[in-house]
Amino acid sequence: MGEFIAFSFVMLLVLAGYWSFVILPRQRMFRKHNKYVRTLRVGDEVITAGGIVGTLTRMEAERGIAYVQIAEGVEVKILTAALSRPFDPEEVAITANLGIDPTADQRLQQRGAQH
Repeated sequence: MGEFIAFSFVMLLVLAGYWSFVILPRQRMFRKHNKYVRTLRVGDEVITAGGIVGTLTRMEAERGIAYVQIAEGVEVKILTAALSRPFDPEEVAITANLGIDPTADQRLQQRGAQH
């Protein structure tokens, strides 16, 4: 009986650890992304999950579809789940230089503290 209780306790600890280190962070990211998508407006510049930069031209939120203009006369239909983040040229430039410029990491952290 004591072994069963000890085993059950260990399993509960494993499940609690899995929940707190895997499930909860994913739920937080999902909520944060949904909040971001709900704040998007036509004309916002976005970066897709594939790294494509474009301008949001319209959105069908109930269907989970967004239309993004990636060049003059070129509009693509993508899932709202693929809208990664807002396009900020300065942040993208800093991020691109992380491995090259030793001050890039510090500048990126300063930008994060300002927002």
